[in-house]
This record gives sequence, structure tokens and C-alpha cells, in this order.
Amino acid sequence: MTQALITVDTELSALFHQRGIDVRDNFASSILGRCSGGEFGIGWQMDEMDRHGLTGVFFVDPMPALVYGEQIVADIVGPIIARGHEVQVHIHSEWLEWAPDSPVEGRQGRNIGDFSLEDQIILLRLARDLLQRAGAPAPVAIRAGNFGANDNTLRAAAQIGLRFDSSFNAAFAGTACAIALDSGQIDPVERHGLMELPVSGLHDRPGSFRAAQICAVSSREMHAALDHAARQRQACFMIVTHSFEMLSRDRQRPNRSVIGRFEAMCRAIATIEGVRSCGFVGLESGSGGMRSATRPTLLPPDRFRTMQRVLEQALGTWLYERRLLPA
Repeated sequence: MTQALITVDTELSALFHQRGIDVRDNFASSILGRCSGGEFGIGWQMDEMDRHGLTGVFFVDPMPALVYGEQIVADIVGPIIARGHEVQVHIHSEWLEWAPDSPVEGRQGRNIGDFSLEDQIILLRLARDLLQRAGAPAPVAIRAGNFGANDNTLRAAAQIGLRFDSSFNAAFAGTACAIALDSGQIDPVERHGLMELPVSGLHDRPGSFRAAQICAVSSREMHAALDHAARQRQACFMIVTHSFEMLSRDRQRPNRSVIGRFEAMCRAIATIEGVRSCGFVGLESGSGGMRSATRPTLLPPDRFRTMQRVLEQALGTWLYERRLLPA
């Protein structure tokens, strides 16, 4: 079986904080996905996954606790754990800019990979401990914010007892993501004392990698990529989204195009033969294999499928992303 992991990077907006937006409004928008049309954040996402019997992995960033206090993390973690989904470590080191008490003597960096190995150990241990104090079971996995990890991030994660990383995204390789893996790495791979599970994807054009992110690929592309992975008996298929991704970029309205993609993705995982929903705990317990039956390849490009997505994106942008003029 191909183990499909639905991962949700769950984070308050550092940009909102920088702009002076109240923490309650930041939470409502970034975590609850609240807008004029309702709420489409982590609660809505769990509703959809529960409807199809799927497991969600919520990579929760606890670093805002350095600014707002630890209760803000408990308010995020509590509902996820209560509904039986996973909480794992996410970390956005941007928050250190506003922390009154720095755990690393005032040093700052946009990404965790900007820090020394010693500082990364301190920061990852802090993030893990904050999640556990908020009520999460002991985490086993990490994803760096902005995919901004390097090989020292993996060493640091292994040093504090984590077993998995999912910070390698070929779409960010050579920029924010400085983990020294080949961009064609598909299967999980042992590296620096833990297992690296790369973000999955497909070729939308010859030689062009497109990550399996809800806002980046169409429903047809996601279904085809999952089916392709299952037919190859690929070990894992790593999907990415965010707690606020169902909203328009200005967070004022739901993006129905992206919402439809999330719904279709859930249906695909529930119905494609050879695919099953899994979290890191399932992998940890040995219920999921970590090696593909054969050497997997990315779904090859299809001109019609790519053009369909480009047109769909353009329509979605026109319908949901443009700023509507007042009457």
C-alpha cells in the first residue's frame, strides 16, 4: 500500500504580527480560517478528513508562544488531539525577532537552517517541549517553516529524539531548502540519524517538479499522481497544505477552487485502490512500509492536464483572488 500523508502546516502569521494585527484576529484567520463566508481552517479540514476516515498530520508551529504565551499553542493543539489527529513539530524562527526572552542569546534568522547546529538543537528542543506542554503526545516528526532546513536540522532533530523529517521539497531545493539531497529523491531515505520523507509531486512539464500542494496542483493532477504512486507501489505520498490555504490570499473570502481540491483529494485517498491514509505514528509503529516495491518515478507530464490546471488557476484567481471594488 502507498501511505498517503495529508500534512497541514499550522501556523500563526508572523506578517500579521508585524503589521500590528491583534492576536485574536491572527488566530481566527490563520488557524480557524475565518472569513466572510464561514470558517475553513483546521476545523473544516478535520471535518473533511473525518468524513472520509482519513488521518491528518498537523505540523504546529509553537514559536508564537515566545510572544503571546503558551496558551495560544494549547488552543491550537487541543482540538486536533481531541479529534484523533496528529500534532508534529513545525518551526518558524522568524518569531525570535519579537521574543522578549531569546533562547539563543538574541540570534535571529528567517529559517531554522540559518542557525548553527547548537542553536538548532536548542530551538527544536524548545519547540518540541512547547507542544508537549500544550497537550500533544511526544512528537516524532518535524517540518521546517518555509522548508528552510539544512543537514544540521536533521542532525539536530535526531539529537532530540525525533524520527522523521519532511522538510525536503524539490520545489525549494537550492533556495530555502538546503538539505543536500538529489531533487529526484522520491522514496524515504535515512539521513543523519532519522528518516527523511520528501514532499511528493509530479512533472507538470519536462524536467519541472511541481509539489503535491493543494493550492499548486489541480484535482486531476493530484488524483493522477496518487494513482501513479499506487500503481508503482510507492511507499509514501506526502501532501502539503496550510491551515489558511482554503482562503483567498487577502484572507477575506473562501477560495472555492482550493476548497474543491481539498475535498477531491480526500475522496481520492479514500477510493484509489492501493492507497491508504497514514500519519507518522502509523509509520513509527511499523504499519507502513518505508521502501517502494520498485524504484518509483514521478508522474510524467501531460500537456492537456497541465493546461487544464493553468486555466483553472486563472479562473480561480479571477473569481476569488481579485479585490472586489465597492458598489
